[in-house]
Amino acid sequence: MLICPAERRNQISYYIVHFTHPYHKRLLQNRQITKCSRFKTFEKIQVLMEKSPDQFTPKKQTEGSKSLLQSEELFEYILETSVYPREPEPLKELREATANHPMKVMCTTPDEGQLMALLLNLANAKKTIEIGVFTGYSLLRTALSIPDDGKIIAIDTNRESYEIGLPSIRKAGVEHKIDFIESPALEVLDKLLEDAKNEGAFDFAFVDADKVNYCNYHERLMKLVRVGGLLCYDNTLWGGSVAVSDESLVPVSMRPSRRATMELNKSLAADRRVQLSQVAVGDGLTICRRLY
Repeated sequence: MLICPAERRNQISYYIVHFTHPYHKRLLQNRQITKCSRFKTFEKIQVLMEKSPDQFTPKKQTEGSKSLLQSEELFEYILETSVYPREPEPLKELREATANHPMKVMCTTPDEGQLMALLLNLANAKKTIEIGVFTGYSLLRTALSIPDDGKIIAIDTNRESYEIGLPSIRKAGVEHKIDFIESPALEVLDKLLEDAKNEGAFDFAFVDADKVNYCNYHERLMKLVRVGGLLCYDNTLWGGSVAVSDESLVPVSMRPSRRATMELNKSLAADRRVQLSQVAVGDGLTICRRLY
């Protein structure tokens, strides 16, 4: 919950903006939000001038959370009611190990991981590709969801992060399902496509990596994933910044990925080769089903 001041005569109007993502907190802390009319979901309250804006601080976010839900209480309710009670112990351990990582916000949210498991089971997935592994929460979720003889090609440029979650993966008894490749993903995908047998050989793909290459990944994955298979793209709302009309309000470091994400969203919406749904879970997850 963020509170943004806007002067009005002898009073200060406060707008409570229902966002909990770190992106919006940075805008507030840097005083880059001056008018809350840019955001649709808000509730206005008024307080007298003697109320200092410094008295109003953003609500603390759940550890490692990147949910875009309107309230942290609602996110906690979902986690405590339907996610955590069914979360396997190795996944819980991996999530807790990731909570100490300085880039913990990169971790797949538990509710998104639960949705992935459901999708994997609905697709009867056995052979998958994952681009962007980090500490391996989504990877472990996938490994636990596919059959014992299933295989995952997991690609990331940083093995060090992957090794944080490796003890949990080993404890779960699923390391044999994972082929971890430390490499830029495009090189691996192109190498796979050199063998015609790999075309249409995969059931599922999950991408949570460099946003500027999402469109490049999509074209290659559309050849590797079978007709009827699923392709999932993470962070497709990019902290809500895709809906901000004035890019000057977006931190400079976020702008290249914001533009790439907006390009991807537009491209996927026009791609008649897929059926799709963009879901406001985690930081936005776009689910595509290959039609032909």
